[in-house]
Amino acid sequence: MKRKIGIELTDCLKELHLPTVRDCYKEQADLARRESLSYEQYLLQLMEREREVRRQNRIIRLLKESKLPLEKTLSTLDRKRLPRKIDAQINVLLDGSFLDRTENVLAFGNPGSGKTHLLCAIGYELVQQGRRILFKTCNLLVQEMLIAKRDLKLPRLLKQLSKYDALIIDDLGYVQQNRAEMEVLFTLLADRYERGSVMLTSNLPFSQWEKIFKDPMTTAAAIDRLVHHSIILELNLSSYRLEESKKQKRKINIMQT
Repeated sequence: MKRKIGIELTDCLKELHLPTVRDCYKEQADLARRESLSYEQYLLQLMEREREVRRQNRIIRLLKESKLPLEKTLSTLDRKRLPRKIDAQINVLLDGSFLDRTENVLAFGNPGSGKTHLLCAIGYELVQQGRRILFKTCNLLVQEMLIAKRDLKLPRLLKQLSKYDALIIDDLGYVQQNRAEMEVLFTLLADRYERGSVMLTSNLPFSQWEKIFKDPMTTAAAIDRLVHHSIILELNLSSYRLEESKKQKRKINIMQT
């Protein structure tokens, strides 16, 4: 009789798509008997385990979907290098509420100052909260949009991108784009205006964005849409990569002496 009940229960849990409960209900039942738990307490423990495993699996899926470089996290970010104001802003951004307000995050600074690492680290933490984040270099994103436009699928791509809480667009202006490329980028920025957050890195200050968008009107319109609801991070720092290279050379020199 007990074996029959076990088989029927396993079948029910399989049909109801409760794999974690199916795998652990016997173990939890033994624990419940030893600790004299009520039926409700036993059921609650089972459901909590199912929920936690599902949450973890969802985060794994979101992290894979995000295309974030997994080595760029808060644990590998040297926050001691950052100005106190920037460090304080990081703590505010980590709660994720700026996504609910569809605010943008714009990080400016010299090459190697840590802009990409900073935004990716924030993005990684947001994924841990169950947020949908997508990381793309500006050049790759623009090329994908151009192909979609050529194939008459740009509206479909924009709809897919609208499902993300934030797009991290890396290195705006690093590669010089032609007018057609900048037109599709502007289309994306206009589409996400007050509908979804953009997290963006650039070596170029706003005063040089006409190099990116090619004409004053488009430049002004792009800046207006990004800045209207935004948090600006200015990383006026020396190159982290250059500093690390110098440290490595000093170590080698010491070892050789």
